[in-house]
Amino acid sequence: MPTAATAAATVITWAIAIGIIFVGSRMMWAPQAAADFGIPGTRTEDPATRAWLAVLGGRDIGYGLFLLIALIGGDTHLRGWMMLAGSLVTLADALITKLSGGPAKAYYGIHGGTTVVMAAAGAVLLLS
Repeated sequence: MPTAATAAATVITWAIAIGIIFVGSRMMWAPQAAADFGIPGTRTEDPATRAWLAVLGGRDIGYGLFLLIALIGGDTHLRGWMMLAGSLVTLADALITKLSGGPAKAYYGIHGGTTVVMAAAGAVLLLS
């Protein structure tokens, strides 16, 4: 029987999966929204930048789908490993944003916060 912590971590995993698919979709179909994710001077009208954002969007959609697959067909430990792996992606995003001169609210709040939540949920799922 799952504990309350396991159930909460599973709900968080669902929210992250759906959220990252949404974020990835926005990067692909509304690239101007990407400017809010922390890289200053993002020129979304530039074709090269749009291509870069499409790659990021595709990555996010793909990772969200991997999480959904783990949620639907995997066990609790697989979900935990997937969340821990994803937390490394969001940690990299935080570092890239910081090193690119992005605002603290983006690298600590958006990317850093997501990293902490994903790592915590992953740990709970692994220990369940």
